[in-house]
Amino acid sequence: MHPGRSGRSLGERAAVSGAGTPSGPDPAPRAPLPPTTPERHVEGRGRHCWVHDPPGAPGVWPGLLVEWRQSEGGWHGRVTYAVAGPHGTVLVEAWVPAALLEQR
Repeated sequence: MHPGRSGRSLGERAAVSGAGTPSGPDPAPRAPLPPTTPERHVEGRGRHCWVHDPPGAPGVWPGLLVEWRQSEGGWHGRVTYAVAGPHGTVLVEAWVPAALLEQR
């Protein structure tokens, strides 16, 4: 235990605070999509992902998938991710080929 900490987990503290408690009924569960077909959209919620070797930022970066689109070149996801830049962390938003994205 660390001084000044209650010892409860973040999830336990969030449950006690009521933060993030939905105000309406739970949405209906969605049927899973085939693993080879990305979703066309993410229904207003981001989805965590790994972004592998995006242009100009080699490496693997944690990201947030916002939506999908299909073009002649295949599926692309619109993602935001933070990369280490020469003057600090940089937030990037880009359309990235689905082959560079991995579900977290």
